[in-house]
Amino acid sequence: MRNIKQSLIAALFSMITISVLTILTYKTEYGVFLIASFGSSMVLIFGYPESPFAQPKNIFFGHLITSLVGIIFLNFVPLPLYIIIPLAVGFGVGLMILFNVTHPPAGGNPIIVIIGSVSYDYLFTPVMFGSIIIIIFGLIINRIILKKNT
Repeated sequence: MRNIKQSLIAALFSMITISVLTILTYKTEYGVFLIASFGSSMVLIFGYPESPFAQPKNIFFGHLITSLVGIIFLNFVPLPLYIIIPLAVGFGVGLMILFNVTHPPAGGNPIIVIIGSVSYDYLFTPVMFGSIIIIIFGLIINRIILKKNT
């Protein structure tokens, strides 16, 4: 019975959080708040909030570091995509582990950044502002509503 309750809660709150990011992206002029890796973040934040990978610092800095690495490789490493993408992913993963801010969904950010040829603004929206919104929803839902000590 616990698995059913946990899965329903994770599904519902993932829908709510991603809905807010989607509405901000498509129904306002504030910019893009939604990236694919945020969907994977929902699994950890609402399904396994006690995981060290689901903690606020990991979410924020994991997404920020890997996106920044992708942007740096995109702009400063003059090699073919088939070389810079794996290098950027490897560096991003390594830096998350080095700085103890591992958030597995963020490992895909360099791929998103490089394939999408994003600008430095991408670090603000969607990465930082989107991560902050996700963290706020995670804290409200997990700590205030569900009374979890995560």
